[in-house]
This record gives sequence, structure tokens and C-alpha cells, in this order.
Amino acid sequence: MSKRDLKLYVNDLNKKQLQDQIIELYTRFKEVKEYYDFAFNPKENKLIEECKFKISKEYFPRTKRKAKCRRSVAQNFIRHFKRLGVDPSLIADIMLFNIEIALTYSSEKENIQDAFCKSILKSFDEAINYISENGLSKEYSTRIEKIVDESSNQNWFNREAFERLLGLKRDIQ
Repeated sequence: MSKRDLKLYVNDLNKKQLQDQIIELYTRFKEVKEYYDFAFNPKENKLIEECKFKISKEYFPRTKRKAKCRRSVAQNFIRHFKRLGVDPSLIADIMLFNIEIALTYSSEKENIQDAFCKSILKSFDEAINYISENGLSKEYSTRIEKIVDESSNQNWFNREAFERLLGLKRDIQ
């Protein structure tokens, strides 16, 4: 169904039928419920804190299980927050938090896999682009520079790529 067809269909409904359909969507689809819950009561700070807790558990589990270090957990939250329309500065905060917690984790380990470093570089690139696109560079420049410094201090094989991305960010500003 196209948007045009949907508009025609919705225009043919009376108010009661439209209300019934929205209630039906709300009860049947988790995404619709989350959208309306967020739209009418956007507890962004609570969402962000829960997100940070879950990301930190990936690297520092509360139990004796092994750390999973999955970048996808943070990426899923970021995509979800973008769909909900969470404030861009909060999304940027999550993006950088994910990288910072990964760096903290790697600082405590002796042998970090190259794939891990590549994955974090990809997250850093996405964060730099998002921050730049949303005009948040000044707000997050200190944290970004610390990330680059830490990748260098930990002697990551791709530390020059972090530095290059930082240089590109400065050229854009």
C-alpha cells in the first residue's frame, strides 16, 4: 500500500473507526506501543541510563560470565533511539559512551583482537559523522579527543585511523 492509498483509506474512516484502529495497532505491535509511550511521556534520561547499563554489561558483566563485547547492542539502541526521535545530543552521548566503555575494557586486557579495534573504529567514524551532521562538535570535542588519545595510549594497530578521523572532523568545523 502506498502513502497515497493509506491517506485515502484514513480519510474514509470516521473518528471512532480511526481511534479503534490506533488502539488495535497499539495493542498488537510493540513498536507502535513504544512510539506512543515515548511520544506522550518521553523519559529520555531513564532510557539513556538503562541503555548505558546494558552496554556496560556487555563489557563488564555483573555475574561471572565472560564479557561478550558486542558492538551490535549499542548499535541497536542507537537505531531505536533515532526512530523514536530522541534528542541528537543524547544519541551522540550513547555513541561516545559505547566507545569509551570499549576502551576501558581494552585497557584492562592484554591481547585485544584486531577485529575489536576495527569495530570500535567503525563506531567512532559513525559517531564523528553523526556529531558533525547534528552540529554537536563543540559539545563533544573533548570526549572525542580523549578517545583518540586513548587509542594511541593503548597502542592500537589502527590508532592512526582514529587520528585521521579526528583531523577530518577538525577540517569540517
